[in-house]
Amino acid sequence: MSETVTVCVDAMGGDNAPLEIVKGAIAAVNENDKVKVVFTGQEAAITAELSKYTYDKSRVEIVNAEEVIDPNEPPVLAIRKKKDSSIVKGLELVKEKKCDAFLSAGSSGAVLAGGQVIVGRIKGVERPPLAPLIPTKKGVALLIDCGANVDARSSHLVQFAKMGSIYMENVMGVKNPKVAIVNIGAEEEKGNALVKETFPLLKSCPDINFVGSIEARDIPEGDADVIVCEAFTGNVILKMYEGVAGALIDIIKEGLLSTFLSKIGALLIKKPLKKTLKGFSLEDYGGAPLLGLNGLVIKTHGSSKSVEVKNSVLQVITFMEQDINGKIKDQLNPAD
Repeated sequence: MSETVTVCVDAMGGDNAPLEIVKGAIAAVNENDKVKVVFTGQEAAITAELSKYTYDKSRVEIVNAEEVIDPNEPPVLAIRKKKDSSIVKGLELVKEKKCDAFLSAGSSGAVLAGGQVIVGRIKGVERPPLAPLIPTKKGVALLIDCGANVDARSSHLVQFAKMGSIYMENVMGVKNPKVAIVNIGAEEEKGNALVKETFPLLKSCPDINFVGSIEARDIPEGDADVIVCEAFTGNVILKMYEGVAGALIDIIKEGLLSTFLSKIGALLIKKPLKKTLKGFSLEDYGGAPLLGLNGLVIKTHGSSKSVEVKNSVLQVITFMEQDINGKIKDQLNPAD
């Protein structure tokens, strides 16, 4: 791998674009001298945001793209019609190997569809899954899939398990990661038709450390490192995670500020509590990679702030250094 990692950032995607997107990307440039950023989007707006910061201008470029894909547009149609959009131009830069990765907080559907249509799948990959890291009591787990394949087959889930294991071992440093399939009970005979069909396939797969079923309530305990499911279930789990985390933080704050004595107590525990809650902040783990493509595509939350954008840019370095795509190719196509 070359010394420089070039990340294309969709400056127009997300609720807080371009302000928070540019802020986060420039923070990554200033934090790590291996990072080069290529912004795609409306040049005038990006230039105005860049004027607020001091940075190495040799490591920042702009590729003008006047169109923006709205999250409400039909994804495939938008990718075909809006060739001058920040998403399409960014994905084309990855396809042409001019950038190592593409990062967007914009339309999930357009990023997922465009990733497959423009960047293309690795040979042997049936369906690329979206795989975010989620916090647990023991660190983090990879939730795969959380949004790309609602109607998955058992063979898809087996590939998700393999790709997720490669990611956790090489990017997160988890040796022999434990793989579990989301189910409504621990018993092997439980579950819907997809889970029942997939369970024995995972159990007999020599490439993964399969530990069986996992119920949703056990995911935060950290009983597995790779959580396998189809995208409908995964997205429900992810959104519930986010909602409960936000509600709990609000409830804790309200309780700590409810009386004079509780306010005194709050001052005493402020630092350790803040440190503890920070461990369950999803933004600290960056975005979700769309695994199994011929280039790295990362999707961040539509509401992403600069911290998540910065961490998403920086996670590309490890991905490239560990040659995750090469390892996926080798495992899925051992004869090549």
